[in-house]
Amino acid sequence: MNKHLAHAFRALPVAAVLAAGSALAPAAHAAPERPAAIHQAVQPAANPHERGPAPTEESITAETGPFDIERIDVPAGSGEGFNQGTIYAPTDLSEGTFGAIAVSPGFVSPEAWISWYGPRLASQGFVVMTLETTSLLDVPAARGQQLLAALDYLTGESKVSDRIDSARLAVMGHSMGGGGTLEAADDRPALQAAIPLAPWNTDYDWAGVRVPTMVMAADNDFIAPAGAMAESYFNNLTAAPEKAYLELNNAGHMTFNSPHTTIAKYAIAWMKRFVDDDARYEQFLCPAPEPNDDIAKYAGTCPTG
Repeated sequence: MNKHLAHAFRALPVAAVLAAGSALAPAAHAAPERPAAIHQAVQPAANPHERGPAPTEESITAETGPFDIERIDVPAGSGEGFNQGTIYAPTDLSEGTFGAIAVSPGFVSPEAWISWYGPRLASQGFVVMTLETTSLLDVPAARGQQLLAALDYLTGESKVSDRIDSARLAVMGHSMGGGGTLEAADDRPALQAAIPLAPWNTDYDWAGVRVPTMVMAADNDFIAPAGAMAESYFNNLTAAPEKAYLELNNAGHMTFNSPHTTIAKYAIAWMKRFVDDDARYEQFLCPAPEPNDDIAKYAGTCPTG
């Protein structure tokens, strides 16, 4: 076992202790009202997959995007290969169907801890399903299979299947859910995008991933150390057509479990660029962001449109 894995396994019990602390869990909350500034008339899109008005710094960092959404509970037993979850979906189909994203929590972490991604992404023009994993102890490979099963359910049996373009799907997850995100991307190259958040996995070989992947990390992460894990995984994405590495400044492993403007901004930009093929969002990815109060490090390819 190399020193990186040894360090990670020593740190893993800490994740269980942190995850068990209910004080860390963000309370479930309804989507906030949309700022009036982003209530704009939607113009016909030259790209058939563009959804919503042209983005601005204000719109991409807003707590809620331009689409009204609904929340749909998905009880256990609704589909095969996953436990249960929650769907967040735009209610206006006047622009056509949407891409879909499945999101997994991490080790010993409930769905509630990643629930904020649901309304944040869905209101920008995606159908999003956040998952309660089959077991709180599920390993990354199992979480990856559950992410793919959730996407299959969304496009096949769900109440919102008619709102989804089954060719435009993506995965996202935190910690072991981030490790599962890499597993899912490796298993299903037809995915359009993947975003592992502070990923944890004992596998470092991701040379087979051919999905545009943005790896996010935190500079003060002692559970899934950025240099030992996230950055190593990023460096090993040698076949990914596009990739990026974003390391948050003054952040820790659990930062990803609460609403965070920088995380949301770049997750939205990446999903829009590659799930929707929306070049309007390249302005947030290219040229690469410089280190600042929120970003410790950024690296990667530059989308070419």
